[in-house]
Amino acid sequence: MPAPLWLLATTLVAGSAVPALAQQGQIVPGLRGEFGLSGEPSTDAANPTNGAPAATYAPASPGALPDETIDDTSLFGPVANDAELTGAASLNPEPAPRLSQRNASEGNRSATNATPPADTRRRTTQANAAGEPADTQTDPTITGGTRVEPARRNAPFQDEPNTRAEPVQSHTVPGEDDPYAPLGLRVGTFILRPTLEQGLATSSNMELSPEGKSGVLSETTLRLNAVSDWSRHSATLDGYGTFRRALSGSDYEDARGRVDATFTYDISDDMRAIATAGYERAPETASSPTVIEGTASEPWLQTFSGSLGLEKDQGKARFALTGRVEHDDYSDAKLEDGTILSQKDRNSTLATVVLRTGYEISPAITPFVEAELGRREYQEGEDAAGYRRSSNRFGFRGGFELDLNEKLVGEISGGYIREEFVDERLAPIEGPTIAAALRWSPERETNVAIEATTTVEGATGAGESGSMLHMGRIAVERRIRSNLTGTAGVALGWRNYSGTQDHDLLFDAEIGATWWLNRYAGITGRFRHERLDSNLQNRNYDANTMFLGLRLQR
Repeated sequence: MPAPLWLLATTLVAGSAVPALAQQGQIVPGLRGEFGLSGEPSTDAANPTNGAPAATYAPASPGALPDETIDDTSLFGPVANDAELTGAASLNPEPAPRLSQRNASEGNRSATNATPPADTRRRTTQANAAGEPADTQTDPTITGGTRVEPARRNAPFQDEPNTRAEPVQSHTVPGEDDPYAPLGLRVGTFILRPTLEQGLATSSNMELSPEGKSGVLSETTLRLNAVSDWSRHSATLDGYGTFRRALSGSDYEDARGRVDATFTYDISDDMRAIATAGYERAPETASSPTVIEGTASEPWLQTFSGSLGLEKDQGKARFALTGRVEHDDYSDAKLEDGTILSQKDRNSTLATVVLRTGYEISPAITPFVEAELGRREYQEGEDAAGYRRSSNRFGFRGGFELDLNEKLVGEISGGYIREEFVDERLAPIEGPTIAAALRWSPERETNVAIEATTTVEGATGAGESGSMLHMGRIAVERRIRSNLTGTAGVALGWRNYSGTQDHDLLFDAEIGATWWLNRYAGITGRFRHERLDSNLQNRNYDANTMFLGLRLQR
């Protein structure tokens, strides 16, 4: 090639290589110069070619950086503000100040705390002597280049697990404490809860007598509980009735029942009136203190009772005055020879007045003392043996009222009682007394009932005054599972015949369970043992009874 042509070609190649080297200079550290405090290269280092604008870096992969509008009036385009880097939205966005303005206003602000501009995210070089920041990653499209990731939206919570947040208002229906408890029926302003129990029982001694026979019985029991639903005052009704009939062994049958009603009238905040009424009907068994020989069937005993009391609270002092009337009515006894034996001389009415005074030591304990005066009047002035059995009663007691909310509620007391007969030939009946009515819950799903009473019983024999019967009972109910309830009970009685060494020991134990099929029906079963031991002749007996049946409730 001639010299002029060779010289011309060399000149053209060198001229075209200058822009190419300028483009390649962005990956050469010497062409970038030093970074400022904000991490942005200085203007002189970025524009080494006579003030011409440097080429903008575009990543090879699309979508690596958000689309931005380039401001032609700025050498490096708009600078991103803090809100843009953190993802926060602004209602009135303002253009970010340029690098020179930011440095002038912020002074010697640390480079690690300064908000990097948008261009810093687009390109960095290996000349960054401070090293890579913790939240940068290498851009694989350019050797040595790094890219700063924008701050996450929920940065303060990025280390917490992604758990489900609880709703402000839950639509979950809370579970019932007792899903098999009776719902009851609303009748007017009362809630009625009836229960019907029907089943078969096998007993070793159906009559509960020294010469009783074994057999199979049909047993039906109806129970009723009613509670008033009033805003003020209250009324309750509890009753039961049981009918038993032999299906084999003999033609034995009996029926018994009891009903009690209570009405409380709130006169004022610290004064109330309480009225009660009761009725009980039951056959006289061999456990009765008076036994009539040669009867074809058991005579009946009916008891009518009622009381009216007034209670007054004066500060921590408690006062109560209660009058009570109780009438016992015995049916005629039918003997085996067909004759009828009248028992009107056993019918009596007892009227008593009880005055109680107490003082509240704490809301849980209130000690009290009470005195009782009464009169027992027999329907017949003289009995068949010619004795006048009407008597005067005097007694006193002392005890505690307990109120530990659901844990323990009730009262317990002890004292002394004496009945003197009009007929001086009869010795008075006297002795210690006990009384208790407690409801105790030692733990959840377990209820214990403790009852104790002392009863003065009359007699019909010549020269016999009567007897005193002390009875105590403990009954436990345990909800083993939500649909399985277990019960157990023990009763012990001691009868002391006045003026003699004669006595009776009564024992009664029972265990049972009810398995609820649903809220309205369940299968129930129980085993019961009854026993009477006496030092009198022809009174001892025992009986074992097993029952299995169906219980319905509403």
